[in-house]
Amino acid sequence: MRLSQFPLSTLKETPADAEVISHQLMLRAGMLRKQAAGIYTWLPLGLRVLRKVEHIVREEMDRAGALELLMPAVQPAELWQESGRWEQYGPELLRFHDRHQREFCFGPTHEEVITDIARREIRSYKQLPVNYYQIQTKFRDEIRPRFGVMRAREFLMKDAYSFHTDQASLEDTYRIMYETYSRIFTRTGLEYRAVRADSGAIGGSLSQEFHVLADSGEDAIAFSTGSDFAGNVETVEAPAPGDAQAAPGADMQAVDTPGKHSIEELCDFLAVTADRCLKTLIVSGSEADVVNEDGKHLTGVNWGRDLPEAEVVDLRNVVAGDPSPDGQGELVIARGIEVGHIFQLGRKYSEAMQATVLDEQGKEITMVMGCYGIGVSRIVAAAVEQNHDDSGIIWPDAIAPFQVALLPMNMKKSQRVREAVEALYADMTAAGIDVLLDDRAVRPGVMFSDMELIGIPHRVVVGEKNLDQELLEYKARRGGDSRDVPRSEIISFLQGKLA
Repeated sequence: MRLSQFPLSTLKETPADAEVISHQLMLRAGMLRKQAAGIYTWLPLGLRVLRKVEHIVREEMDRAGALELLMPAVQPAELWQESGRWEQYGPELLRFHDRHQREFCFGPTHEEVITDIARREIRSYKQLPVNYYQIQTKFRDEIRPRFGVMRAREFLMKDAYSFHTDQASLEDTYRIMYETYSRIFTRTGLEYRAVRADSGAIGGSLSQEFHVLADSGEDAIAFSTGSDFAGNVETVEAPAPGDAQAAPGADMQAVDTPGKHSIEELCDFLAVTADRCLKTLIVSGSEADVVNEDGKHLTGVNWGRDLPEAEVVDLRNVVAGDPSPDGQGELVIARGIEVGHIFQLGRKYSEAMQATVLDEQGKEITMVMGCYGIGVSRIVAAAVEQNHDDSGIIWPDAIAPFQVALLPMNMKKSQRVREAVEALYADMTAAGIDVLLDDRAVRPGVMFSDMELIGIPHRVVVGEKNLDQELLEYKARRGGDSRDVPRSEIISFLQGKLA
């Protein structure tokens, strides 16, 4: 692609309303333009990245045996009323009426529509299992859209839905989707973790989230230093006390503690540590039943002897350094951006909407369902959050808008440079290299600045000085110094870098 035919709308200043680095850089690089709160136009540069992510997702879903379809974005209210979610979903569901005053919504998700399709199209167990997917625009009327396309109201999503005769079949497809998602996020060049999660508004018996690790992530996740265990901090069980309870070593007695009200004051006064103290709250009883007098505290109190054995419950979130629940290593806490979520839905929707098939005995059974979502547009923002420096974006090769930036120095004044760069451009294109030729009449500094901002992974510079020695200057966007490459070897050199 020639940059003279590909308008590049870069910005020098960071927009004031852009809070996180991905939003800032995507606006500055000319990938996005805001239309309304949480609603964006994807400009040509941004759309190229979005489509490359979409291509990877589609390839891996097809490889997993899923079947692509396309469901309507506008959904009739009757389906949501049938599932019971029309009122449950809340104000995030964009509801409206058509000219005949019939109620509709703009789909935030498609469980109802796909279940309706399945109950009308699937009649026999012989047609199962089946996994349908689509890549389509969703709309969720977020109360506070922010962070650009990270938390937008309108977004591009891949959602898949599987149907089965039994739980064992669902678990097989769930495992396949876990492996598929792992390949997708590996191919996009992201550092990620799969974590145990809450099923939320979608529902279901088991779910896992896929998080891209980034400081700006909205979710705190805990993962083990000694295994692949990971989970959202809200779902990971805090460790219960593991030490055996010692036998009582002292009698319980009331001691005078004048003016000592806080745990800190009490610890200093009694020369004990805070973990040996317990605050109590009396909600019933009388002075005859308990000693809790002002200016006094009880010492030598033991569970089992002086009061009933304690009930141990999980009341806190895990913290860094806690033992991993699987017994391997300690927990580390990191921030994560959710980019994927897989659910074992069970019969939540199929029962409500009577999605049944005939089994081998001709008996009607309710289908078991799975649901598998990926935020396609969110992956783009997450990639920027994880891959950038002070100069701009650093795209992973697989999702970069272009693979190579070809930069001629003073091409308008030098016929020799012009001829060399045109030949190189033709050779790169013929070799299948996705190249952006900066044929603008601008200063070299502008070229370098723009290419660093938009994050092209590889840069080749053509200038008079190097042509004298039949050399070209190469530099990788991700660190490293410039190096000279023989002109005759540049194609094979780049192919090696891109392999």
